[in-house]
Amino acid sequence: MELWGRMLWALLSGPGRGGSTLGWAFSSWQPQPPLAGLSSATELVSHWTRVFEKRGIPEARESSEYIVAHVLGAKTFQSLRPALWTQPLTSQQLQCIQELSSRRLQRMPVQYILGEWDFQGLSLRMVPPVFIPRPETEELVEWVLEEVAQRSYAVGSPGSPLILEVGCGSGAISLSLLSQLPQSRVIAVDKGEAAISLTHENAQRLQLQDRIWIIHLDMTSERSWTHLPWGPVDLVVSNPPYIFHQDMEQLAPEIRSYEDPAALDGGEEGMDIITHILALAPQLLKDSGHLPGQEADPAELQWRPSNQHPLFLTAQAFPQGLCHSETSSMQIQLCPVRG
Repeated sequence: MELWGRMLWALLSGPGRGGSTLGWAFSSWQPQPPLAGLSSATELVSHWTRVFEKRGIPEARESSEYIVAHVLGAKTFQSLRPALWTQPLTSQQLQCIQELSSRRLQRMPVQYILGEWDFQGLSLRMVPPVFIPRPETEELVEWVLEEVAQRSYAVGSPGSPLILEVGCGSGAISLSLLSQLPQSRVIAVDKGEAAISLTHENAQRLQLQDRIWIIHLDMTSERSWTHLPWGPVDLVVSNPPYIFHQDMEQLAPEIRSYEDPAALDGGEEGMDIITHILALAPQLLKDSGHLPGQEADPAELQWRPSNQHPLFLTAQAFPQGLCHSETSSMQIQLCPVRG
């Protein structure tokens, strides 16, 4: 188990990362007057790319392009009409780009700076400190969709499948599944109030609030699971914390200083939340049967792929702090051994 965690950390860590005080306030920066002599979108992208590179900001050009495109009302710089690339910007637009770029200099992730991000074709609101979904999280959604397509409940009665997401964050996974499985329902739980509030906001934004039950709940408190709304579930999906506690301070500033540590910190062995999920799975899944070894050490729990109701977990490694495009991941499909 320790080797597994260390392998993940080898992917996750990078050079030149020191400690920092947790928090997402950026009171140290002050807005400056728009830069003289810079008037077009292309010039602004080039300027801020150089500034970011000089200050060691990861993905410097991508950062500047996203910020400039956002101020001009586009998702990406490439999607701007070519005429806008060289058209002079207004003083208000220049000031806005200056202010947003100053936040990036404080290592704030672009997702938080823009206040929204696309996930599986959905536009989701993003606010600190709620965990930012990574590209690998989209792979988890695809994996679940493939699993559902192979099972009878994929074409079953309304309300099937019933999915539980543990640690919903922004609601990215739950809402993506709801949008692509029109008969499904989701129970989304998280212990963070900010995450619960943001999932509510995103569900209403996407008009999916009627098929999701969002619950403020600490999954490590087993009493909280006594009565699940809508009964036992078909699938359990989670992107749980897995980082070793002692490694938290070595995360990139974008992660360490802005995202909720509870969504990242997996405890001494990186397995605290994962162990709870595995132990609770037999109680949460329909027809779960007996789980041998649930009182044993997590490394000794017996699991194997099966045709029963699955539990999906994903563990991700993310060395950068902007869009997390250069990432690695390990995804695990776990099902209890039947006794």
